[in-house]
Amino acid sequence: MARLRRCHPAETAPAAQVGFSIVAKQQRFDPKALERAKGASAKGGPAKGAPAKAKASGPKNRGRSGRPGGRPPAEASPAQLGDWIGAARPLTLALAIAPVALGTGAAAVLWDGPWYHHWVRALLCLAVAGLLQLGVNYANDYSDGIRGTDAHRVGPARLVGSGRAKPRHVLIAALVFFGLAAIAGLILVIFTQHWWLLAVGAVAIAAAWFYTGGRRPYGYAALGEVAVFVFFGLVAVLGTTFVQAGTVNLESWLGGVSAGLFAAAVLHVNNLRDRAQDKAAGKRTVAVLLGDLGSRVLYAVLVAAPFGILAFFVVFYDNAAYVYFALLAAAPAILIVLTAKTPREYVTALKLTLLTAVAFGLGLGAAIAF
Repeated sequence: MARLRRCHPAETAPAAQVGFSIVAKQQRFDPKALERAKGASAKGGPAKGAPAKAKASGPKNRGRSGRPGGRPPAEASPAQLGDWIGAARPLTLALAIAPVALGTGAAAVLWDGPWYHHWVRALLCLAVAGLLQLGVNYANDYSDGIRGTDAHRVGPARLVGSGRAKPRHVLIAALVFFGLAAIAGLILVIFTQHWWLLAVGAVAIAAAWFYTGGRRPYGYAALGEVAVFVFFGLVAVLGTTFVQAGTVNLESWLGGVSAGLFAAAVLHVNNLRDRAQDKAAGKRTVAVLLGDLGSRVLYAVLVAAPFGILAFFVVFYDNAAYVYFALLAAAPAILIVLTAKTPREYVTALKLTLLTAVAFGLGLGAAIAF
């Protein structure tokens, strides 16, 4: 060590570094390592057995984010206007248009005046049905999102489930549409002076919310198809006929059943697509209870049954037979669902079902009215 203290400082620096490294690793001083370091320093090379020089820990060794280990997972970008419009699922407005068209056509049979006699009331009915449809879509996005159900989703991404919108904002959107539907319904009640219809509207809004909202949503208890059959079928068609004619007839009852079957089919094919994911999330739908084959068969029955009901209208209304052209969309939808293997196929069937519903409703409503 006396000889070491007489060495030049340039020689002692690497020796001290190596000695410190070995002490840290072995917890004892190694004289041979010190001698090897001294000799390597004199030759200008690294010491034999010495640890390799660590790479610089500067920016070149960091991820692009400037963080050790690379960039962290990117957060979802905020939802844009197009995302909000997509989350409203505007294609489902077909389920609002179809029953109002059927109810208006059935009411036309009872009118004394021309077909446009109650067009304002018909438009208000359309506003109530459409706004409720949009409200329930946002409410479903909110409720499934906060429950974590959409974490298993394979269909189009939702606002809350994807993290692109705050749950509170989606909830506000749902409440706004429910509020607008209530206002349109109130105006309709003022026109008709049937104040008991306010109770019907309140029940409809509650049904829209508790489909996936609340502590025990009935949509998680295999009652979704029943609810949409009642509210987007019977209630929508019969209500439309009643506020325009003051009564209901057989045409409105059969039209309500037809519209309800299509509405149930739309919900069912959506749940059929998400059957495995809903089961994993604890959401008990009809598709989960029936299984794969049973759910496919049920869908086919729901879509085909309205065309059996159509035979009644063909007997009494000359133009009703043209409504069978809606089978051009219904038949491929049934075939796709019976053979589908991918979520994309179910989405295609869903769109065809909506097209079938609106074509059937508009066509039959016009055939009855004219």
